[in-house]
Amino acid sequence: MTKQIIPYQPIDLVEPKAIVDAVRARRGGTLLNLDRMLLNSPNLTRGWNALLKEVRENLSLDARYKEIGMCGVAILNRAEYEFFHHAPELLKAGGTQEQVNELRKIGTDAFNSSLFSSIEQDVIALTLAMTREIEVPEVVMERLTKSLGNQATVEMVAVVATYNMVSRFLIATGIAPENH
Repeated sequence: MTKQIIPYQPIDLVEPKAIVDAVRARRGGTLLNLDRMLLNSPNLTRGWNALLKEVRENLSLDARYKEIGMCGVAILNRAEYEFFHHAPELLKAGGTQEQVNELRKIGTDAFNSSLFSSIEQDVIALTLAMTREIEVPEVVMERLTKSLGNQATVEMVAVVATYNMVSRFLIATGIAPENH
């Protein structure tokens, strides 16, 4: 993991009030380490918070598919912070502990895809392709579009793209989970 060079903003930060309040509202009243790093740039934080609010809360896509993609990106990019926060969300969305454990093996020969439904396997294939190869095989996009429809497929692509952005930010800035 990259050493943290840039300091977090204080946990009790108040200003800029509108931005800090918006982040706290989305987070249930607290600031996570990610937020405290982002708040080194208030304008970036405002845009980031708006985008992530939409991705997390307002898409039509099944939450289980979103969380599988997010957890997959986290492991592939070695962003433990991201996995730490999204594995519990996958469980809340109907995933199993066995699936969470298996996602730690994504991208390896040891990964057992049979623990996932065919749509979930396509979500995993999309996540692997977007994160490792950038280009997605046409057959994966065709299967996802057939299963999910255009809107949810676009949303799934956006989730994986967004969380690749998040993981790269986490790694570059050395952000650690809150309990570490």
